[in-house]
Amino acid sequence: MPSFDVVSELDQQEVRNAVDQANREASTRFDFKNTNATIELKEKELTLSASTEDRLRALYQLLEEKLVKRSVSLKSLEPGKLEEASHGAARQKVSLKAGISQDVGKQINKLVKEMGIKNLSSSIQGDQVRVTGKQRDDLQQAIASLKQADLSVPLQFTNFRD
Repeated sequence: MPSFDVVSELDQQEVRNAVDQANREASTRFDFKNTNATIELKEKELTLSASTEDRLRALYQLLEEKLVKRSVSLKSLEPGKLEEASHGAARQKVSLKAGISQDVGKQINKLVKEMGIKNLSSSIQGDQVRVTGKQRDDLQQAIASLKQADLSVPLQFTNFRD
């Protein structure tokens, strides 16, 4: 029976490259001179720091530009609150989302059922959703409608089997 998996993955190498590019550009750009603007990458979290909130916002925008150029969806970013650091500096934590949560999995299941295709079914399997159907065309139609749906996470479609 044909099937495919709906997943939400984050390419860590592309994120690392985008952070490196943003740090390099922040160190050379004139408007970031003497602002100590840096981005630190941890496992699933970014920490942005700068001397003022204004420079922090500009640094976040620079990071977004670099991520978009490297085809990393901005839906995978979840910015935290701006925090005050020492000497009037500002800091912000940005978490990186990967995987499909139970709530989003339920939304995907609901979307598949609302399509009204009789032989199409879906089930949540950990942090991914498997969609199965009798015909390949039905699965391709499901992929098209899921791409159009506005969900809170970026979706990828893997493991398409006939």
